Amino acid sequence: MSGRSLRAGLCGIGLEAYWSQFAGLEKRLHGYLTQFAARLVGPGVEVVELGLIDTAQRSREAGHQCRSEDIDVLFLYVTTYALSNTVLPLVQRAGVPVIVLNLQPAAAIDYEAFNKLEDRTAMTGEWLAFCSACPVPEMANVLKRARIPFHQVTGVLDEPATWREIAEWLAAARVRSTLAEARLGLMGHYYSGMLDIMTDVTLVSIAFGTHVELLEVDELSALCAKASESEIARRVAEFDDAFDVQPDCAKEELRRAARTSLALDRFIERHGLDALAYYYKGSGNAANEGTMSSIILGTSLLTARHIPVAGEYEVKNALAMKMMDLIGAGGSFTEYYAMDFKDDLVLMGHDGPGHLGIAEGKIRVRPLQVYHGKVGRGLSVEMSVKHGPVTLLSVVERNDGRVQFLVAEGESVPGPILQIGNTNSRYRFGIGARRFVTDWSAHGPAHHCAIGVGHMSSKLEKLAALLGLEMVRVC
Repeated sequence: MSGRSLRAGLCGIGLEAYWSQFAGLEKRLHGYLTQFAARLVGPGVEVVELGLIDTAQRSREAGHQCRSEDIDVLFLYVTTYALSNTVLPLVQRAGVPVIVLNLQPAAAIDYEAFNKLEDRTAMTGEWLAFCSACPVPEMANVLKRARIPFHQVTGVLDEPATWREIAEWLAAARVRSTLAEARLGLMGHYYSGMLDIMTDVTLVSIAFGTHVELLEVDELSALCAKASESEIARRVAEFDDAFDVQPDCAKEELRRAARTSLALDRFIERHGLDALAYYYKGSGNAANEGTMSSIILGTSLLTARHIPVAGEYEVKNALAMKMMDLIGAGGSFTEYYAMDFKDDLVLMGHDGPGHLGIAEGKIRVRPLQVYHGKVGRGLSVEMSVKHGPVTLLSVVERNDGRVQFLVAEGESVPGPILQIGNTNSRYRFGIGARRFVTDWSAHGPAHHCAIGVGHMSSKLEKLAALLGLEMVRVC
């Protein structure tokens, strides 16, 4: 994946006729724009400054500049009243998501000082410096009629709440940009009979811009055979550092998992993958069965390294995990295990990869004599998600051929879990366990989802908006 920074276009909107009428107004508005630009620049964000757009001609020129500068998102700072024809040519040519900034320089006009001004022209100039709300309905009208989506931030230039909201828009724009550059690997085939997870991969590229690469398990097995003894020993030592390896884990099983983990690293690097979904039985082929039954530790390490891996060929959930990881929530593979009606909780977890970065304590490694519903035996990971606020995300493929987000916020709570060598956590939801499971299922998601730490629905809502997708929040 490209390490390219987010390129945020920024322009102010004004009216050229004002500059000769009101001395100092243009310079003052430029100052607000410069102030905003200085705060917008940050790690991973480049600002493409387009200046103060005050005529239709300048709007067209700025639109062409947006295209030549390859911006990802456009921040449109409404500094004072402006004509809608200074907006439409720009956003039509830019062709990227638009954030309309309706930001006053202060929370309120100083009415007493304003009304003491003797120069009526000066009074009008002062009012126009606070006039950002005036043209917003006009711009919204034209953009709606042009069927151009837009989003708004309304507030005060230096207000902390304003910058928290802008930070979320930037985060969402970064995720959108990253997804459009990302490569998702699909290795193997679907788990037979799981009709809910079978996905239109063309729709994945349409909705997210993500490239999908179809890959062979045979290639991974061949890479396993190339791991050297010294490399295997080092990877086993890394397992000891990363995991709480239980005493009953056989050395040969650890070596087998290390060999596959090394092969996975080379496989990911060879294909430039940013996420992976896999499933393969390998029945009748000892090499492939050995590879696929020893994959869990390696895929857990990859997930912790921001290359999320989803089992059971769960394409939609690999994307959900990637998005959760990109917004800083982690993103671990999970499904419903059971309900605890006594404590009003939902138990959720999964076999396969776990996310080390969001675990409550060190992830345990346990041997399993059978992978339930799957071929083979080997080592598995057992963990709970960190106690505290959590967010669930499901990427839902609707019956109208579109994609939507299904989101819920809850809490991971301490208590007894099933010690079966899987990820497993106890979750409490504000609407109660019964209603949560009923309401969540009513929207028709696949039975897997991504779990992340923190309450992230506000960021996910903005990401859905930038992607042009609907988001449903259950709780």
